[in-house]
Amino acid sequence: MRLVSFRLIFGGLSPGDSPQYNSRGMKFNFIDQVLEQSDDRIVTIKQINEDDGYLRDHFPTFPIMPGVLMLESMVQAASKLCSGDGQRLVLGEVKAIKYGAMVKPNDQLRVEITIVKTNEDGSFACRGRGAVLKNDSEETETAVAGRFTIRPVRMS
Repeated sequence: MRLVSFRLIFGGLSPGDSPQYNSRGMKFNFIDQVLEQSDDRIVTIKQINEDDGYLRDHFPTFPIMPGVLMLESMVQAASKLCSGDGQRLVLGEVKAIKYGAMVKPNDQLRVEITIVKTNEDGSFACRGRGAVLKNDSEETETAVAGRFTIRPVRMS
């Protein structure tokens, strides 16, 4: 069994490299560009590259972006939208997530998040959709869609 560092898989880093942290303090970032942002909506892009570390193992002969990382792309976009003061937000609850089209190397994942409700406890109910933009086409297909909640980190 081959053991691989979580840092190397998700960060695309070699030993000794300095990690690039996103706004949530993580060493991996699934937002390459913010295309649009308003008070209640954000649209981001993530380019999927052939050398992304997680593709080596998922799957070696047919690389596709794992569904959990599509969800993480939506969570990171929602966190960027909702944490105006830099507050660290994490995934609280997932409801009705559905997966569709596969996201392959050289595709882009276009994520659109809308805040549905701001809760009294500081959490946010969000609706999201991730669409695949194929390298050789103008058409999009839904890769992931659903509802989820992000909430402040609880340190107790």
